[in-house]
Amino acid sequence: MGRRSDHSREELEALILEEGHRHMAEVGFARFSSREVAKRIGYSVGTLYNVFGSYDRLVVAINTRTFDQWAAFLEKRLAGQPQDRIAALVEGYFQFASENTNIWMAIYDHRLPPGVAMPEDYARQRAGLTEVVVREVAAVLPPSARDGAPRLARSLVATVHGHCTFALNGSFALLGETAPLEMATARVKESLRAAGARL
Repeated sequence: MGRRSDHSREELEALILEEGHRHMAEVGFARFSSREVAKRIGYSVGTLYNVFGSYDRLVVAINTRTFDQWAAFLEKRLAGQPQDRIAALVEGYFQFASENTNIWMAIYDHRLPPGVAMPEDYARQRAGLTEVVVREVAAVLPPSARDGAPRLARSLVATVHGHCTFALNGSFALLGETAPLEMATARVKESLRAAGARL
């Protein structure tokens, strides 16, 4: 607690986020501790809550940082101009989740208390990931179907998420399924073709 005056509020927010994200990546949401984060950076846990307002907002900020990294990860894959951009998106989803399982699962493990809305600034940041998917979905749809791209993209994300979760938690292995990525990609393409996409 001896470094209280070492950082500006902006510097402190960045420091807490960086260390909080690192801690979440190491232990996952169930074992995440704001006290441990405070200890690592040499401040009191009260300082963390003074900066972020509450434990829940701290976790939301950490998870939003994961969304930013995830979107950047997908954009980097797409920047390589893969021949099959839809397959690249699905593969990127699986790869990010498998390489960053703790921070990926923390997004879905954390729930805001009833009646507490997602802060608008974080909601806007998180939307960046969905916008990547909507853009790629819209690109393969005929002009007459592009207005439906956002809704279709959300449904496809849910489909891929379910397959990915079952792959990572062992459910598919118990069912004898050995190719969940290929199955997820096939389901996505089936849905896109049904909406008029030419793939």
